[in-house]
Parts: sequence; C-alpha cells; structure tokens
Amino acid sequence: MRAIDAGILICTECHELNRQEADSDEQVCTRCGALVHARRPNSLMRTWALLVTAAILYIPANMLPIMTVSSLGQGEPDTIMSGVITLMQHGMYPIAAVVFIASILVPTFKLVGIGLLLFSVQRHQPLSARQRIVMYRFIEFIGRWSMLDIFVIAILVAIVNFGRIASVEANLGAVAFASVVILTMLAAITFDPRLIWDNTESDDDHD
Repeated sequence: MRAIDAGILICTECHELNRQEADSDEQVCTRCGALVHARRPNSLMRTWALLVTAAILYIPANMLPIMTVSSLGQGEPDTIMSGVITLMQHGMYPIAAVVFIASILVPTFKLVGIGLLLFSVQRHQPLSARQRIVMYRFIEFIGRWSMLDIFVIAILVAIVNFGRIASVEANLGAVAFASVVILTMLAAITFDPRLIWDNTESDDDHD
C-alpha cells in the first residue's frame, strides 16, 4: 500500500509526513511550511528537458578540446578521448582507465539510463519496479564521479601556472562537459522516483 492511498503526503524539504487535506489546492508542511505535493509537479517534463539539453551538450563536450597543457611555449589542446589516448601512450593505463570510465562511460550511462527510466515509466514498458529503482539509485550514486575531470582541470589550472615554462588552460570542452554533468545530476534530482511505483501499480500517467 502506498502512502498516497492512505492520504499521507511527505514533505520533500524536511521529510515530515502530512495528512492530505481533501479541500486544499495548495497544502503546506506542518513542520517547515514548504508546499507539499502528492507527486512533484511536471516531474517527467522537467526531467526530459534537462536530459535533452544534456544530450545536446554532450556532443561539444566530447568534440571540443577540454584543456591545453603547454610546456616551454608548446602544447596542443586535448579532447577527453585524445587525453585518454595520450595517457595510454605514456604507459599510464590505470589513470587512462579512470578518466575513460569517469568522463566517457559514466556520463553516457547516465544519459542512457535516465532516458530508459523515463521511457519505461511514461510508456509503461515491461520493467519491474525493483529494476527501475535499482537503476535510479545507481544513477544517483555514480553522478558525483563524473566531475573527476573537472576537478583535475581546476586543480591543474590553479597549480600549474609558470608562464611559458609550463601552464594548463581550460577550454570550451570543459565548460560543456561540466554542464552535462550538472544537468544530468539535476535530471536525477527532478525525477520523482515515486512515479516508478505508481506506474507499476496502475495505468495512470503522473506528470
């Protein structure tokens, strides 16, 4: 039995349980005063909007140079993939693997995973609620690791600044990549996981 069936609403701010008021269009939490809803308004629509924007930015994030490392006045800009190849050429296979997983596999999995989750909920695809919730929790868990490249670039830009001797400069690809990471994290937050159980138990489409 779902909480909504028992007339109970949970506050997304303080997690207080509130008894649903029958004749109230806008109900506020009895503890913190925040608006409470049976389901997040327009959850699917907002998540789709964030996901599509992230997918569009994912192309320049991988095509544009993410940073330029200069030594003695010479240096070439590197994309994420070219950086991985350079690391492998120098025998740094563990670091190359970490960068490849965190900067290519993880964002790709998040984009595809959130898309499949939205599609399965909205179109009533034959996935069990357990499969969907495991996918959702895994997407939330791996989200923070996508920022690894951005953290490394930020540290290098701040530390390695010796003029013409050695310097590191962030490029537009880093901005696009950071935007993809932030948008996918927001998409995971905006999605209301309670829709998974609604979709499993009924054919009602909650937006």
